[in-house]
Amino acid sequence: MPAAGGLAVRFDSGHTATHGEQEMMNKKTALPLAALVLLSSAVLLNSATPPGSGPEYTSDAQLKLPEGYRQWVYLTTGFDMSYSPNATQMDHHMFDNVFANPESYRSFLETGTWPDKTVLVLEGRMAQGKGSINQKGNFQSTEVMGIEAHVKDEARFPGKWAFFIFGDAKTAKMVPTTMECYSCHADHAAVDTTFVQFYPTLLPIARSKGTFSAAYQKESAAAQK
Repeated sequence: MPAAGGLAVRFDSGHTATHGEQEMMNKKTALPLAALVLLSSAVLLNSATPPGSGPEYTSDAQLKLPEGYRQWVYLTTGFDMSYSPNATQMDHHMFDNVFANPESYRSFLETGTWPDKTVLVLEGRMAQGKGSINQKGNFQSTEVMGIEAHVKDEARFPGKWAFFIFGDAKTAKMVPTTMECYSCHADHAAVDTTFVQFYPTLLPIARSKGTFSAAYQKESAAAQK
């Protein structure tokens, strides 16, 4: 018979456990179960973390292509964009997809600006119009036409940020600071030399945090007149 006022569990041997014995059994069982849950959670967390989420370099200072960038946070897609007033019409249309490493994206959500070790990847894909049931408009091709990266590494680059163009290679040398892309971003970028004005989910955050550059604020005010 079970102890008065308690529960009992029948063992295979025929012994009936008292409430105290059952409670001890539950504690012993709970410990390995808790450990198993923690281990499973750690495995799931590691498997959910995108690989290569930060700048990595070769021994000769080339940036390694972040192979898992498509598991990063997608920011936006541009279509046939050009910053040059004298841009010539290409013989094909292009999509430009932009991705940010997850840690930097989360930091931007909190602060409205980019932390050190930010990596932004721009992936170019040719636009297609004929395919399957499509009758109008464009969709992206499966072929990647080019990959570029904009990296913030304050200890490595004099201007904190640097550009890299991969093409179809797995590593890329830093684009010389004499190239026009540096001055263009410095003169027109909304936040920390990056074109957040073209990132629809981040622009309102930068506005609410008050992190717009002086150049962009002046440019925006002139555009509204």
